[in-house]
Amino acid sequence: MPQPKPITVWILGDQLLESHPALDEALRQQDKDHIVVLFIESLERIRQLPYQRKKLVLLLSAMRHYAQALIQQGYQVDYRRCDTFAQGLRDHQDTYPPQRIVMMLGAEFDMRVYQQSRLVDDLSIPVDLLPNTQFLVERFSPFPAPQPGKRTIMETFYREMRRHFHILMDDDGQPVGDKWNFDSDNRKPLRKGLTPPVLPLFPPDDITQDVMREVTGMDHGVGSADHFDLPVDHAQAEAAFQDFLKHRLPSFGDYEDAMSSTHAVLFHSQLSPLMNIGLLEPLHMIRAAEMEYRIGNAPLNAVEGFVRQILGWREFMYWRYWQHMPGLRDSNTWNAARPMPAMFWTAQTNMRCIQTVVQRLLDDGYNHHIERLMIICNFCLLAGIDPRQVSDWFLTFYVDAYDWVVLPNVIGMGLNADGGQIATKPYIASANYINRMSDYCKGCYFDPKKRSGARACPYNFLYWAFLIRHEQALRSNPRMGNNVLALRHISPEERQALVAEAEDFLAALAYYEG
Repeated sequence: MPQPKPITVWILGDQLLESHPALDEALRQQDKDHIVVLFIESLERIRQLPYQRKKLVLLLSAMRHYAQALIQQGYQVDYRRCDTFAQGLRDHQDTYPPQRIVMMLGAEFDMRVYQQSRLVDDLSIPVDLLPNTQFLVERFSPFPAPQPGKRTIMETFYREMRRHFHILMDDDGQPVGDKWNFDSDNRKPLRKGLTPPVLPLFPPDDITQDVMREVTGMDHGVGSADHFDLPVDHAQAEAAFQDFLKHRLPSFGDYEDAMSSTHAVLFHSQLSPLMNIGLLEPLHMIRAAEMEYRIGNAPLNAVEGFVRQILGWREFMYWRYWQHMPGLRDSNTWNAARPMPAMFWTAQTNMRCIQTVVQRLLDDGYNHHIERLMIICNFCLLAGIDPRQVSDWFLTFYVDAYDWVVLPNVIGMGLNADGGQIATKPYIASANYINRMSDYCKGCYFDPKKRSGARACPYNFLYWAFLIRHEQALRSNPRMGNNVLALRHISPEERQALVAEAEDFLAALAYYEG
């Protein structure tokens, strides 16, 4: 009696879920002996941008550890490295002719629309594309597609998600603490003398060391594969999460927006790189953090802030991404056209804040969210940097960067280049904000208190020049009223001088030509 053809389960590198829906579906149709799990390392995808080498090490090592774990569980694994995904799939079909292919939908637009949907059209065998379970909004869509002229803000979305999943809710349907949002309690600068706990390190094993050598040998990329110490499997990821719950969550809320030249991570979790490839599951993290509040180990402002980052911010951005693609990628409301300054590639600048955060990116591929928003995006918006170049730079440098998270956060929230569809205002600030929330300005060449002149902080004259250039457009935004009103204290002569100083500074910058 002929053996049945196998079912192919193709698992993408950013879908390394401990319980994978495609595997579960295949097991409902066939026994384990007639399932082949396919992994493809696409060189075309790896070379799409000169990615941070530690990101490539994390992704490739995690894929290989995941494949090894499946082999140990008795699965047959076909692990391929090919020029393209299409080539890998063709080679796989030649070796293991499947009766059908089962996959989970990709999180990124190009994979889902240009790769997976074409499988259905091009292959002569059935292809099952299952809903993506890495995002809670895929399980519960709290709102229909927006109507013309209407939009859903993140706070409204967040409250619906809280209600649906019953997170930090009392039995009477009200939020714990009688407030939905404790953001106003989470804006303290780092207290002098306070030293955050060190992060746990995960020394590379043989698989990871092999990947590090491969990535080091690649002729493209930024940063170095050396000193890689991130988790690469589920057990390590869970250990990192438990360390955060114990040592950093209790103080996370107070110092969520703080920035420090000495401490890169502060009390943040640095778990987004793991969550974004499936090594940690969002609802598990949310409920575990909630339990820390319930048993008295962490205060409400810390736990609510952490929950809001995942259940609110992360889910909202993913939801918005799928509503605004593919046009989001080319949005440019402010008509910004300058290329990315070279200092964002080299960390060579007298601006201490930018020098610090970019050097961290070169070293480790990580900044926390306030540095991304109020140092990087703030400068790029004020300076008129092309949003497409900024988003490509984010995708290049950050270990947790994927299309679905970068485009809505950078183009939508950070640069306000989408016409205000995702964020309700431009997030712009002068040096005063940076000086208040960090120690970057201490010892910097530039003076955060000077608005103009040779030693004035560029954030200051760039901020005022932006307000002057776009005064009419900003007046129509009710959340920008105080910013625009401040212009009445600036004379026409000083306005002209500020714009000229901003132009001279930007013209003198070196720009990246790679």
